[in-house]
Amino acid sequence: MELRRVFDTVCEQFDRYRPRYCPELFADMIEYAHIGPGRDVLELGPGTGQATGPVLDTLCAYHAIELGRNMTDMMQRKYGDRPNFSIVNDDFITHDFGPQRFDAIYSAATIQWIPEEIAFSKTFELLRPGGTLAMMLTKGDYRTPNEALYEKIQAVYSRYYKPETPYTHGGFRYDHAPAYGYVDFEKRQYRGRRVFTAEEYVAFCGTHCDHIAVPEPDRSRLFDGLRRAVLEAGDRIVFEDTYVLYLTRKPRDARAIP
Repeated sequence: MELRRVFDTVCEQFDRYRPRYCPELFADMIEYAHIGPGRDVLELGPGTGQATGPVLDTLCAYHAIELGRNMTDMMQRKYGDRPNFSIVNDDFITHDFGPQRFDAIYSAATIQWIPEEIAFSKTFELLRPGGTLAMMLTKGDYRTPNEALYEKIQAVYSRYYKPETPYTHGGFRYDHAPAYGYVDFEKRQYRGRRVFTAEEYVAFCGTHCDHIAVPEPDRSRLFDGLRRAVLEAGDRIVFEDTYVLYLTRKPRDARAIP
């Protein structure tokens, strides 16, 4: 199974343990992209809705495309009664949007799963002139607040982390957007914090596609080792989070496209 499809196998766990984003990030994105009533917005791969509510609450015309069938079903259960909500269960890479166009397109740690050329050229095509592309992700630092625990966790990974399919999607270059015609590219950062018990931390790790791809018995040994490490550290692990928001626009004048 492709790694990008693995998330759909842990839908309930994903919904509970994956990080949300801070209100300040959404406020900035909504203001920058002028999201609100009468605006058409597309979310790429919303998962189970970690970045959906604040945008949907603006009363914009919210659209989403989600690869996972189970995640699409959960999104329908959560938001299907909202008159401004619609979602398609399909692959953004191959989906034909026809004449549909959007005032803003955004991604919460999803666009990195799309080849760069498709990600930027297709979103550019789907945006109306002047439209916004917003891309967000979370960078979690558990080393700085837990140095000794971090070292123990690395030892567990060194011994048991042996995925059959290596994770290779961490190198997506968000700053390449201007090479595809986008302008006014900028990066904004916000701070957050998460605290997990040992069981919560293992459950969170169990939502990572590359961890799920570790074959047995090493997967169980990996999770057991992570659990023991956090239990021995007082049943507490702290993440100092950085929420990153990239913003860029399609030029209003099509003649400005290189």
